[in-house]
Amino acid sequence: MKAPIAPYSLLDFSMQQTPTGRKRPSSKTSASWMKEHFDDPYVKQSWQDGYRSRASYKLLEIDAKDKLLRPGMTVIDLGAAPGGWSQIAAEKVGPQGMVIASDILEMDGLADVDFIQGDFTEESVLNAILERLGNRPVDLVMSDMAPNMSGMAAIDQPQAMYLVELALELAREALSPGGSLLVKVFQGEGFDSYLKELRNSFKRVVTRKPEASRARSREVYLLAEGFRGQ
Repeated sequence: MKAPIAPYSLLDFSMQQTPTGRKRPSSKTSASWMKEHFDDPYVKQSWQDGYRSRASYKLLEIDAKDKLLRPGMTVIDLGAAPGGWSQIAAEKVGPQGMVIASDILEMDGLADVDFIQGDFTEESVLNAILERLGNRPVDLVMSDMAPNMSGMAAIDQPQAMYLVELALELAREALSPGGSLLVKVFQGEGFDSYLKELRNSFKRVVTRKPEASRARSREVYLLAEGFRGQ
């Protein structure tokens, strides 16, 4: 059993990447958000299990179903802070594997996780990830990135799709043939065309909605397996 680290769960709401930075919820919604957060069974469970965020359970559920993570794999985790997915990945791939995590925010260190801080929309961050990899082939790219939601679909959806396009670009550049991409996508304009792009580049694409995803959220996870190569 891991030691409880509840303070990380307090940060879940701010761990979303956007080209313009991040912000906390407005004071108008903070009280209701905090109540929902602390009443959330996955938040409470994360404290007991020692995971850094409730997002850990999304990856655990997907991995249990699709057997994504295996010992010795090389994994890239985008939008990683506070480290919920990286934590799971490092445990699963073991000391012979490699996990490179990146986020615009700082992230406290994790054993066997190589962290690069920076805005993934900037080419310098992409180059830093590729440099850290060296010639090591990548087995899995994961992205839990999301923009700060303004509540205006005309603004939010294009920003969200921009981030998933960047994740796909990295996957196409870094994945070895047969590799996989797991990416959070918000349903809306651009979703169908993105799905088509994935099917052109991967042999199998499935949609996952983990139980840990809040029911009202438009988020789903697209898992693309069997990268066809460049």
